Amino acid sequence: MKTYQEMMTYPTFEERFEFLRLKGRVGSDTFGFDRYLNQVLYRSPEWRRVRDRVILRDNGCDLGHPDYPIGGRVIIHHMNPLTVEDIEERNPIIFDENMLICVSHNTHNAIHYGDSNLLPKPPIERRPNDTCPWKPQV
Repeated sequence: MKTYQEMMTYPTFEERFEFLRLKGRVGSDTFGFDRYLNQVLYRSPEWRRVRDRVILRDNGCDLGHPDYPIGGRVIIHHMNPLTVEDIEERNPIIFDENMLICVSHNTHNAIHYGDSNLLPKPPIERRPNDTCPWKPQV
């Protein structure tokens, strides 16, 4: 079982991504015809309270990394994929904050489909004269 506590031992965004990466395939069903179950779950007051606490804990940052604030919609990702049975039986792991993390839409897709090209890029480090179209005279 993957946990938030273990993931936070990885200092870089890339290492955290590799820890969570599922290497799934586009088009493989998670819930199929039972998709309505997770939609009911994600609209419940209990889920919304947990969701708010996770966003506060992670300061709304992608993979909880302070250098990657999420500018748009925040998704709360279950580090360990849920099953239909987990939802039907209201398994406590659903609401366990130690198994949840904030992610952006692109990072969420990258985790599920293994495409690191979807990940946000770190800011480019600027240097003096790096935007100058000619070399300065010395």
